[in-house]
Amino acid sequence: MAAPVMQTCHVACCANRTPNVLSWGRGGIIAFGTCNSVAFIQLASSTGPENHLVSGGSDNRLIVWFSQCLECVGHTGPVSAVDAIYLEDPTQILVASAAADSTVRLWLSEVECLHTLSFGSGFMMDVSLVLLPGSRVPILACGGNDSRVHIYVLFNGELNKVMSLQGHEDWVRGLEWASIDEELLLASCAQDCMIRMWRLREGAGSDARPEDNHSIIRMKEDVFEVKERVFAVSLETVLAGHENWVYGVHWQPPRYEGGRRLQPLSLLSASMDKTMILWAPEEASGVWVEQVRVGEVGGNTLGFYGCQMGPDGSMIVAHAFHGALHLWHKRQDREWSPGVVMSGHFNAVQDLSWDPEGEYLLSVGSDQTARLLTPWKQKDGTQTSWHEISRPQIHGYDMQCLATVGRFQFVSGADEKVLRVFRAPRNFVENFANISGASLDKLLASSDAADLPEGASTPALGLSNKAVFQGGPATLPQQEQLSCVSDQYRETYFHPLNLTEPPPEDHLLQNTLWPEVQKLYGHGFEMYCLASDSANTVVASACKASKAEHAAVMLWSSASWRQLQSLPCHALTVTQMAFSPDAQLLLAVSRDRTWSLWRRDPPTPDSAEPNFSMYTHTDKDTAVHSRIIWSCDWSPDSRYFVTSSRDKKVVIHRFLIIKQILSSVSGVHHCSSILDVGDSATAVAFCPELCSDDSYLMAVGLDSGKILLYKWSPPQEPTGGHDWTKCAETDLVQSHTLTVKRLRWRPRAGRAGQQGPGAPSRARGEAGGEESCWLQLASAGADHAVKIFNVNRHTLEAND
Repeated sequence: MAAPVMQTCHVACCANRTPNVLSWGRGGIIAFGTCNSVAFIQLASSTGPENHLVSGGSDNRLIVWFSQCLECVGHTGPVSAVDAIYLEDPTQILVASAAADSTVRLWLSEVECLHTLSFGSGFMMDVSLVLLPGSRVPILACGGNDSRVHIYVLFNGELNKVMSLQGHEDWVRGLEWASIDEELLLASCAQDCMIRMWRLREGAGSDARPEDNHSIIRMKEDVFEVKERVFAVSLETVLAGHENWVYGVHWQPPRYEGGRRLQPLSLLSASMDKTMILWAPEEASGVWVEQVRVGEVGGNTLGFYGCQMGPDGSMIVAHAFHGALHLWHKRQDREWSPGVVMSGHFNAVQDLSWDPEGEYLLSVGSDQTARLLTPWKQKDGTQTSWHEISRPQIHGYDMQCLATVGRFQFVSGADEKVLRVFRAPRNFVENFANISGASLDKLLASSDAADLPEGASTPALGLSNKAVFQGGPATLPQQEQLSCVSDQYRETYFHPLNLTEPPPEDHLLQNTLWPEVQKLYGHGFEMYCLASDSANTVVASACKASKAEHAAVMLWSSASWRQLQSLPCHALTVTQMAFSPDAQLLLAVSRDRTWSLWRRDPPTPDSAEPNFSMYTHTDKDTAVHSRIIWSCDWSPDSRYFVTSSRDKKVVIHRFLIIKQILSSVSGVHHCSSILDVGDSATAVAFCPELCSDDSYLMAVGLDSGKILLYKWSPPQEPTGGHDWTKCAETDLVQSHTLTVKRLRWRPRAGRAGQQGPGAPSRARGEAGGEESCWLQLASAGADHAVKIFNVNRHTLEAND
């Protein structure tokens, strides 16, 4: 069977900002909701088969996933909690769901709604199912905003309420049953910062057991009857240790020995106080006490929404308010230490860019962060995986665009009128070398190491990352010291790190910032797009605009960061810009459905700085596109450029090299047939490597989230439609679930991190052995995901 053309290399994403969104199965797989998708990561070995997954969403639907997916339709509000158990017939699943429509529903695996519980104006925050010991009768626990835990029993086809457990003083946020021998334990947590544990056993309180000590005061028991058997529920203990709302409780999963099911007495809890606590009873007294506490100290983050424990109890994971996963694992000395886990944006990803060598990927998003991903080469050298190793910018505005300027410098734009320039500190360069396997000496030589600061930190009340130099606090130039209130009360959180593996979330937040070296002022509205040339001399920027006076493109010198020019042409927002690979041309596309082309003037003795002048542009009469133009890019030889639009069209234009500078459209014409991709084409990118037949490879991103690959061969005549060949497209699993915001090919052939430590960088077009058959494509989506695809050139060309 032939290898697929596109293979998913990495998906960077994080958990949704809501409770009950993460589950760790016995198969060692963690499933979590991310935007409107379910993501999976494998973190532990399997301890048992699992064939089903249940998820609920804000689309009011409940889905049971197995060899096929079954939708349970009935809720009229977002589904906030789900649980499921196998019945006596292992092919049948009983599912419980709670939703914002103030109901709890029970479903069978045939998608039949068995029962609906209505709570009037109240809401149930969590549900938990289990089978009564020895009876195989399902019992349901519901906890909600009435501060009570409601118990229901499903018997003879009827769902009956048997009791309500009182004690919590605020909303009940989490519930979970554990089956221990012939008894059940129910753990509940609430916004009163407390965890309550309830014991359910067969037999009324009057049924004394021989081992009972009558001198001990016993808690009051509530009694109910099922199948002429009496069951009693009593309060086992109250666990007080958290200092903020407790959002989740989770029992250590049971293990199986000799066919027997053994339930460890170990309970994990997660709270908004930024800690997780592992609780267990003392061997001597049986009193439940805190065994382990892990979490974060300091920082500006909020706490945890939920927690899960690995199948064997050696790892625990939490998901935080901002979606980050926090992993801890138990070492051989029985101490707990942070582990490496995936991360990603928690809102739409707006833009991304490779560094010039293609060794790392920068992305910015509406979560107000810039994140840097790179392959991590583990010590044994047998495995390479992508991870976030730096968070250069944590902003106070939603971020929209970025452009890399050289190896370790970038410019970013957000929903503000200011552009900000960042430069990598020395500590990042050293850690990047350790993690990626690159040569530190070469990296320092390419980054002017002599004046690099050690790191960066953000002062209290400030948005600017201040440089931290070795042996000193965050400092500013002398003339700027104490220029504002925030500088008088500085807080230096930065501590140099010596990393050999990707850092955990708390280090990413505090110790991996890049210092801000410049602010660029000039635009009148929020920033929208950026571009930089291949010579690293010019940066182009554009902001949101509803009038021509604000739609001008501004050019900046990357040497002095001085504004060079303002290029007026468009009447509405410029949506994207691209410099040609030879750095001689600048292309801009706009909401006004037109594009403009600017050409670099020859240098003059009077000025060595770059200067651009209008070469040509389209207008209402000459425009090919009838709707907003979303994206543009250049071919690697700078001969062609492509535009894509909401009108579902992708068009390639040819730039004619002529001696005279023209002001009309005669110097450029569209030379391809018009490609209709069937959906709004929101992103487009030329591959920097030509195909073996000298045709061009192109990626097109759609509003639906799908990514298409096309080969284009320049025709003699732009008619007939035979110049386009569809090569591949992402399947349902590979595609984004929302709009593709940006596509970027790795600037050279091969897969990042696969060349081996110290391997020489190869120029564009050079072969590199086995790696030369691979290309890498990065995509940013409104579904909060950054995806990296490996594209097999041999398979792609063999399929033609």
